[in-house]
Parts: sequence; structure tokens; C-alpha cells
Amino acid sequence: MLYASRTRQPERDRILAAARAGHDFDQQRARIARVVEYEVTNRGEPDQTEPIRLLSTILDPVQAPAHTLAAAYHERWEHETGNGQLKTHLRGPGRILRSRSPDMVIQEIYGYLLTHHAISALICRAATEADIDPDQVKFLRTVRIVRRRITDPAAFSP
Repeated sequence: MLYASRTRQPERDRILAAARAGHDFDQQRARIARVVEYEVTNRGEPDQTEPIRLLSTILDPVQAPAHTLAAAYHERWEHETGNGQLKTHLRGPGRILRSRSPDMVIQEIYGYLLTHHAISALICRAATEADIDPDQVKFLRTVRIVRRRITDPAAFSP
């Protein structure tokens, strides 16, 4: 399998056409990859499945069985989702950090990380009490609820 995702579209088309024709490749530019195919249940329609094809440069199935690669891929998206929550919903899209000194930038980043952790803990606690999966609780909705409660004068006792 040829892995050509970092190339530009015309070059990728040329490489794929050459691969289909059975031509040899420049060893400096071609990559061998392993394809792992599996199906996941469609979240919108529980009785339907969605095919997933995962490309990996880890070729040894003993070193990394297909089910391990599939699980790791989905865990990666959990992390990507967390990064998106930090950058988009907490800080705000397109906003830069306000701090000017390196020490204050670090402090501001820790503040965002702690806030994200606190909101995630709140989501887990609420989901546990409601006996549902925490992934079913929307992060943005929770952020909006927390922001409303923080600015609500009745939320804090004098």
C-alpha cells in the first residue's frame, strides 16, 4: 500500500496512477503502509455500521495487532477532542493568550488546563449520577451552563 497523504493533489494523483499501473517507485518518496479495516457502530443509527480504514507504518501485526491499532486510533481522537475543547470553547476561536511574559503565559495555560479538567470532572460526576456515558454530555453546553452560573448573582451566597 502506498502512503502519499503529504503530497500535493496532482503529485498524489500521479503516484496513485503509477501504482495502479504497477510501476516502480522512487524509494526515497514511497512509503509502505499497513491498512487495518474494521467497522464501528454508527452513533446516529445504532443498527448500522461504518467502515474505517486506518493506515499505519507499524507493519508487524505481532508488535501491534489490528484491534490495538484501532483502539489507539479512537483514543487519539479523544485527545484531539480535548484539544479542540480547550482551543475553541474555553479560550475562544482565534483568540490569543493575553499574557506578555513567559511565566504568565505558562500560568494562563495552566489556568485553561485546570478549567478544562474541572469542567470534565463536572461532566463525569453529572453523567455518573444520571447513569449515562460521559461522552453523551456535550462539553460546549456544559461550558455555557457554567458561564451562566458564574455570572448569576444568586449562584453565590453573600
